[in-house]
Amino acid sequence: MSYNNYRPSRLNLLPEVVKNLLIINGIFFLVTIVVGNRFNTDLTQVLGLHYPLSESFKPYQIITYMFMHGSVTHIIMNMFALWMFGTSIENYWGGKRFLIYYIITGLGAALVHYLVLYFTEVLPMINKIESYHALGAITDIDAYKTTFYNSLPPVVGASGAVFGLLLAFGMLFPEQIIYLYFAIPIKAKYFVILYGLIELFTGIYNSSADNVAHFAHLGGMLFGFGLIKYWKQKGHRF
Repeated sequence: MSYNNYRPSRLNLLPEVVKNLLIINGIFFLVTIVVGNRFNTDLTQVLGLHYPLSESFKPYQIITYMFMHGSVTHIIMNMFALWMFGTSIENYWGGKRFLIYYIITGLGAALVHYLVLYFTEVLPMINKIESYHALGAITDIDAYKTTFYNSLPPVVGASGAVFGLLLAFGMLFPEQIIYLYFAIPIKAKYFVILYGLIELFTGIYNSSADNVAHFAHLGGMLFGFGLIKYWKQKGHRF
């Protein structure tokens, strides 16, 4: 079966893995609201992914961060995209391969985000702290570093994995028509390129008012591209 000629099946509008991911994300969001209102505890700080050297970092956050969302708009947009692109991909791949792809692109998104953050923000700050220490302006250098690590906001959201799905949709069904803003028809392959360029530009521009992890989105696409190429090369069957 050719990727280029295949048109996604509409037999199952809510396949099993997509359905369960939608439910789990919804539960996490509702529980976050309830716990925040009732117990005055922000689960985003507990389950969101903190910088690995932060005192708030826990290994389980590598997974849980993908199910946390910061606002109603955030979760609605991600879950709509998960359903829109994920349904066709799971129908084509099957649930096992789809879930593996989803998790790996989510992990890749976090990795790329923190790699970029390290070189653009963390390393310059560490160099500055060490310069002040060499001049005798500060004494407890480790305390300053720890304070800085702790100040970095946690990453939350399924966006990295969702952008991985967007990339997969464009590679599997490149000629499929998507309606941009529900009105403008555009082929999936061009839609993916357009969104990738937008994320790259906004990530490089790095507006101070922008709290979106654009390089996490690109990381999801990058890992998705690599995984699909690997599977195609190896001819894996699930």
